[in-house]
Amino acid sequence: MGVQIKETPMAKLTFAGPILLRLRSLARISHIAVATALRHALGRRMAPDWDAQMETGIRFVRHQFTRAMAGGDMARGRLLFDSLQPETDDVYDVHVRPAAGFRGTWYVPAQQRREVVLLYFHGGGYAFHGGVSARYAQMLAHRTGARVFAPDYRLTPEHPHPAQAEDAMAAWAYLTAEVPADRIVVAGDSAGGHMALMLLQALKTAGERQPALCAGFCPWTDIGDRGASLLENDRYDLVQGWMALQFGRWLDPEERFGREALSPIAQDYAGLAPMYLQAGGREVLRDMIIEFAQKQKALGAEVTLDLWGDMPHNFQAYDSLHLSSAQALERLNAAIDAYAGGGGALAPLAGVTVV
Repeated sequence: MGVQIKETPMAKLTFAGPILLRLRSLARISHIAVATALRHALGRRMAPDWDAQMETGIRFVRHQFTRAMAGGDMARGRLLFDSLQPETDDVYDVHVRPAAGFRGTWYVPAQQRREVVLLYFHGGGYAFHGGVSARYAQMLAHRTGARVFAPDYRLTPEHPHPAQAEDAMAAWAYLTAEVPADRIVVAGDSAGGHMALMLLQALKTAGERQPALCAGFCPWTDIGDRGASLLENDRYDLVQGWMALQFGRWLDPEERFGREALSPIAQDYAGLAPMYLQAGGREVLRDMIIEFAQKQKALGAEVTLDLWGDMPHNFQAYDSLHLSSAQALERLNAAIDAYAGGGGALAPLAGVTVV
């Protein structure tokens, strides 16, 4: 399904949770919007090609993440983060229903065009799960025309590794009881991309079949400090370098398992499922994603990375508001056709860096 770019981009605000948190978040985004408009009027843009709406959203999400992580109470922090979410005004014709016998949710497009099923692991640094993740899953179901199953895996810091790895394998077992492995696309954004990549290794260790494709949207490939972009792109991104490092500490707080064991970049993916990855040139994870793709290609793994130089972390969620986001979703469809539909090799896209 093609994505039509709106001539006049619009966004909406979605509220959830306690009224006091909603009001505080509304006041904060209003303040950020006014300050951003003034900066743009003075020629002081975050990026020369970003409008005030995009910059406001990035600054607001960054602020919410910071407050939620610094408060010391993650339960309340999650409520704060979920209290107000900027969203596109795209309409997703998707039926949402809880999974039977498993903690998770099915997202079924009204116009189902594919037999493949997406096993989608949500992002949020393994520490957050809210409305933004449900919205992302709906977007994937609508834009791909495939059923999406999104498990509710356990979160850090309350549940460190191996809780998430166990939950990923349990979700795989649940799904493969119904769907053959070669009709499953394992996908995830950010920490969910990390989860998807690590699942491939767990399947190899267990001697189980690989999925048709692993799709990683801005995937977290190293839980430690890697790449200049981790700090240098802080000025552009909604996720900050220090946040990524904190997520890593929460995942393995006592360093019982170690960075190498929990980082996809330290693994060998040769002979495993083909991987299709996407990254933004202005995100903090950019360098580690590029390095991961280059290393895996050198090892003989089947991997394609598309890089949109103008985009921040998890830019796919902008959907029809930005050309790069719409292109990324169309490229996902092309990758599914290529690897799960027998469509052949994934051809390069003009104007997009392919690693």
